[in-house]
This record gives sequence, structure tokens and C-alpha cells, in this order.
Amino acid sequence: MPGIVLRSDDNFDASYRRFKKQTDRNLIVTEARARRFHETQTEKRKKFLIASRKKMLKRLYMMRRYESRL
Repeated sequence: MPGIVLRSDDNFDASYRRFKKQTDRNLIVTEARARRFHETQTEKRKKFLIASRKKMLKRLYMMRRYESRL
């Protein structure tokens, strides 16, 4: 879990910014949003298929872009 040690010369804004950076680095907010609602196996599978399709299209786009330069 992220946590910060408050220094004597810190104001609230600086310490809050440091805390937010730590939570962003540890992906706590993202994981909490993902676990907020129950996801069925079919929904997980659909998300996985959509993500894999996006990855494939991105690779294809990059390959075509690279080949056009040759």
C-alpha cells in the first residue's frame, strides 16, 4: 500500500501530490475500478478478444507504415 511520511516543512498540497503519484504508480485506482463490479467469464473473454484484436491491428498498422518507408 502506498504511504507517505510527512515532513515538518510539507504543506498539504505537496504531500497530496506525492500520495497521488504513488497511487498512480501502483495502479491502485485502476484496479479498484476494475474490481468494482462483478465481471462474468464471457465479459472477460470479450474484453480479451477486443484487446487482442486491437493489438493485432496496431501491429499491422505499424508494419504497413514501416514498409511504406522502404
